[in-house]
Amino acid sequence: MGDKPAVGYCRVSTRAQKDDLETQVSNVEAYMAARGYQYSIIQDIGSGINYDKQGLHELLRLINERQVSRVVVLYRDRLVRFGFELIEYLCRLNDVTLEVIDHTAHSREQELSDDLIQIVTVFANRLYGARSKRTRTLIGEVKRHADGQEDTTAADQRTGDAVS
Repeated sequence: MGDKPAVGYCRVSTRAQKDDLETQVSNVEAYMAARGYQYSIIQDIGSGINYDKQGLHELLRLINERQVSRVVVLYRDRLVRFGFELIEYLCRLNDVTLEVIDHTAHSREQELSDDLIQIVTVFANRLYGARSKRTRTLIGEVKRHADGQEDTTAADQRTGDAVS
């Protein structure tokens, strides 16, 4: 296992986040270089709940063929939004170490909000198209509700409560 390289996996959801991807790659590279790892980087652009990404497929193939010693990700959700434990188990079966650099704890509510936004985004894109105004409006509404920024007057009107 000592002569096998490490692989850093970096992912963002959209092409508009290219700067975030570059920052993520820099952080993962700096982490691996500081530890003296021989490494390569796999980059992906796509939703964390879309498992049909070229980079993710390549990563899983490398793990399954035991061609890497470790996989390094900046955050758990950069690997996948759902199913992290399954990939972690696949790594264990193949004697591959899975390292998460940043273990910053998010509240359970924040994690659930982020998951909901990801799910709504994927389905709205499929239903209305990724560039549709309806998609942007729906995602914006979900984000506002998830962040607790809903206009209380509008909420009261929808529930039939009088506002004085």
